[in-house]
Amino acid sequence: MGILKKALTTAAIATVLMAQTAAAENVKIALVVKALGIGFFEAAAKGAEEAAAELGDVEIIYTGPTSTTAEGQIEVINALIAQGVNAIAISANDPDAVAPALQRAMDRGITVISWDSGVAKEGRQLHLNPSSSALIGNTIIKLAADHIDGTGDVAILSATSTSTNQNIWIEEAKKVLPNYPNVNLVATVYGDDLADKSYREAQGLMATYPNLKAIIAPTTVGILAASQAVTDAGKIGEINVTGLGLPSEMAGAVESGATISFAIWNPIDLGYAATMLSYNLIKGAEAAPGASIPMGRIGAATLDENNEAAMSDPFTYDKSNIEAFKSIF
Repeated sequence: MGILKKALTTAAIATVLMAQTAAAENVKIALVVKALGIGFFEAAAKGAEEAAAELGDVEIIYTGPTSTTAEGQIEVINALIAQGVNAIAISANDPDAVAPALQRAMDRGITVISWDSGVAKEGRQLHLNPSSSALIGNTIIKLAADHIDGTGDVAILSATSTSTNQNIWIEEAKKVLPNYPNVNLVATVYGDDLADKSYREAQGLMATYPNLKAIIAPTTVGILAASQAVTDAGKIGEINVTGLGLPSEMAGAVESGATISFAIWNPIDLGYAATMLSYNLIKGAEAAPGASIPMGRIGAATLDENNEAAMSDPFTYDKSNIEAFKSIF
């Protein structure tokens, strides 16, 4: 072999080895969502990829079950443990059911955080709420009350009955109901974050409560399905649908009048922040009460006594601003 050829071969081998070493050093962060195919989580994945590109040495594994079950998430978690990922950032379908699997992950040295929908304390190092739960609860009740002149029957269409974030927001909403003495909460039903079931639950609410004035859906799947159900029933103007939704999905409902206004935080920011928190914990940040952990362009998460932090306040969307946001998320 000639000297030049040998040198080129040596250089090629060195390049391959360097690439393999770089790949081996990449930080693998798994973003585990409630279920695949949900717009909110797909937007969060975009934020996670943005953070990964900014950090430069991060590989995002976007994954979740095909339906919103704890069993499905446990299977995903076990597979990620076997893969040897560096971190799991999960939006949980059930706070308690997934905790043992996540404890096993932490026992293997894997960083675990929850975001959006929390995990029991023993199953994670910290939890990132998208906003203050009290603010969310107050917001969804106020959005309903404001457009029925503070009087009438309202119902809640939630996700699963075990969904951590949904249940907390509903409890916070109930706490502020005394501020609206003429608003009557008649029922809370569950669509399991499935479009067809949420649609049927909305139909059932309209059939069961003929004086219903508003449906509050603190879930992006539920609010879209309920808006469609109200439209199909010819009840636009009679029943207002509000809650938490994505501008890209809700623009049509706002235009038609099925939904006057709704709220949400930016899910792209949420995925970005969860990735940044996971990365900084991997790199040595400590999750402890009072700690301030960087979240990149979002700022820093200051942990409370339960190792929880809130990202930002919810933002209200209506005809005055939805056009500016519907192409973003």
